[in-house]
Amino acid sequence: MEGVIHQVVSGIATGGIYASVALALVMIYQATHHVNFAQGEMATFSTYIALTFINFGLPYWLAFICAVVISFVIGVVIERVLMRPMANAPVLASVGVFVGLLLVVNSLSGWIFDYTIKQFPSPFPTTPILGGYISGHELGSTVVTLIVLVSIWLFFRFTRLGLAMRAAAFNPTSARLVGVRVGWMLALGWGLAAAIGAVAGCMVAPIVFLDPNMMAGILLYAFAGALLGGIDNPLGAVLGGFLVGVLENLGGAYLVGTELKLTLALVIIVAVLTVKPSGLMGRRVYSRV
Repeated sequence: MEGVIHQVVSGIATGGIYASVALALVMIYQATHHVNFAQGEMATFSTYIALTFINFGLPYWLAFICAVVISFVIGVVIERVLMRPMANAPVLASVGVFVGLLLVVNSLSGWIFDYTIKQFPSPFPTTPILGGYISGHELGSTVVTLIVLVSIWLFFRFTRLGLAMRAAAFNPTSARLVGVRVGWMLALGWGLAAAIGAVAGCMVAPIVFLDPNMMAGILLYAFAGALLGGIDNPLGAVLGGFLVGVLENLGGAYLVGTELKLTLALVIIVAVLTVKPSGLMGRRVYSRV
């Protein structure tokens, strides 16, 4: 029983990382109706930026904030320069741009920061706490992730800018009619998604170590969480990310073993697309063809 509790608690901690990346995926999906395949690579690049600042002698949290801010700017620039001209492009063209962005950012990470595996420091103690069920870093990263997720929810729920961003993503035509600058709202959405990815990267790097392909598996888990909760529902994606984290740990420990844990994400993706494509909290969209 203690082993099950440990796996559940640890799964909630890792699920917070998946929830963050899943939320970033949903934000981009709501704005473009495409999945940003480069979300993990962007998060990895942001984590390298944070490590560079730490190596320059900056305190961890100052380096963390600088990396998040720079990531926000990078996200805005990508939308303005790369995605805005593709607004009315065919679906396959947009998918090609996302795949190209993945390859470019991955190669830039290796070219600038090299391909060797690096150790990323943690601001939290790594010793087990709470009776050994969870480590200090897992608890700390969960708290940071929850703070970020709650802050994003409060921003979209109670601020005029957040409401404008929601309107621009949900119905761009109507938003333009009431004076919302839809283009800039979408750019800010890209910036927020990049910033959230930076937080997730910095929280997971002390566990999996830092290399250009660090977020590949995590992106797959996050995508499974987004589909499970609802790719068009931010709250559902967050809950799905936590649920995938728990299922991953329990399945890896008692079902398929740690070597095959990644297959659980593929099973979840196939099962959701087969049984309930809209996810647990998503909505069905009908379109005339």
